[in-house]
Amino acid sequence: MRTKSLKKNKINVVTLGCSKNVYDSEVLMGQLRANNKEVAHEEEGNVVVINTCGFIANAKEESVNTILEYVQKKEAGDVDKVFVTGCLSERYKPDLQKEIPNVDAYFGTSDLPNLLKALGADYKHELLGERLTTTPKNYAYLKIAEGCDRPCSFCAIPLMRGKHKSKPIEALVSESQKLAANGVKELILIAQDLTYYGLDRYKKRNLAELLQALVKVEGIEWIRLHYAFPTGFPMDVLEVMRKEPKICNYIDIPLQHISDSILKSMRRGTTQAKTTKLLRDFRTAVPNMAIRTTLIVGYPGETEADFQTLKNWVKEMRFERLGCFTYSHEENTHAFSLEDDVPEEVKQQRANEIMELQSQISWELNQEKIGKIFRCIIDRKEANYFVGRTEFDSPDVDNEVLIDASKHYVKIGDFVSLKIMEASDFDLYGVPLDQ
Repeated sequence: MRTKSLKKNKINVVTLGCSKNVYDSEVLMGQLRANNKEVAHEEEGNVVVINTCGFIANAKEESVNTILEYVQKKEAGDVDKVFVTGCLSERYKPDLQKEIPNVDAYFGTSDLPNLLKALGADYKHELLGERLTTTPKNYAYLKIAEGCDRPCSFCAIPLMRGKHKSKPIEALVSESQKLAANGVKELILIAQDLTYYGLDRYKKRNLAELLQALVKVEGIEWIRLHYAFPTGFPMDVLEVMRKEPKICNYIDIPLQHISDSILKSMRRGTTQAKTTKLLRDFRTAVPNMAIRTTLIVGYPGETEADFQTLKNWVKEMRFERLGCFTYSHEENTHAFSLEDDVPEEVKQQRANEIMELQSQISWELNQEKIGKIFRCIIDRKEANYFVGRTEFDSPDVDNEVLIDASKHYVKIGDFVSLKIMEASDFDLYGVPLDQ
């Protein structure tokens, strides 16, 4: 018979998946704190809330395993209650309730008031934009919209997050001011699709106007753009990026593939010629921009010729940053009706080839940085190094600048001018100029 935990009611929020989930967990924790609840992020607690990811097979597996792990802890008496929220719960709630019934309750992506009620808290409307950040103090994610209207064949996000809904500019400015007051210096703008921002609310693509409002927020020094979509990209954003020193010369634009037949099947609304022109327009408008992209290999029907087209294009474009994923066959997506005909080992081999190619490109681009000076923000100390980033690097996914802590001291959260002394595939080694 299980024994009731003697721990005080402490709510442990466990976050899986992307930066959008990190943001949602922070909003949840802010609401709980305002209700005088003791709350922690991925620490011990007798009440557990798991914010799940349901995007692709690996993420779903991790989410299910995490739920099972905490259900076992509940059965052993180590925790009292387990609640599940987020994308996996939104998408598979009936299946999860049937397969893992020992969870106290499941909630979807828009069920925050009900989740709070289950946790003995009230949803406070006046807290709009307030949250308990879990990232290092110097940066925070700013979610400017929810959901997605794009018809991409492989993607289940609209099933889990609904239609695109832009937040008002005033609300985002207010949220940014609160973050800046708490010491945040870098805003990382996120959404399923940044470039769609404003179409629903203002009847026009309004990302440039939002950026012009955000650069006026005192204390914010860097603003970074994540998850742009190539079709219908608002080119006035590049003009703002070029003129405004606070906007990082950086964009994350997931392109997924470049073979015209695959792009058509993926329902991306573009072609190799249009995409290549767009990227060249980026480089013309902002010559020193760092472009990050992500690619999918092994999509249904991807031939060796399609893959070689993609590989040759990666060589030609020389992206500063690139990630590659193997295709995941997701039920209820348009592509699910297609035969998942690329063997798993071929998918993996293709992903490895792309990443080996990118590793070489990254090494070559990094060698060009040796001897140059970059303004960097210092995120943390890890083992014998302080770890920082240039404006061309986003946290967790991009290059880092390492500073030998046995020889130099820099303050976490500060901007520091660093001279690059050495470079590897994905890391730079720098020394502070004023030491």
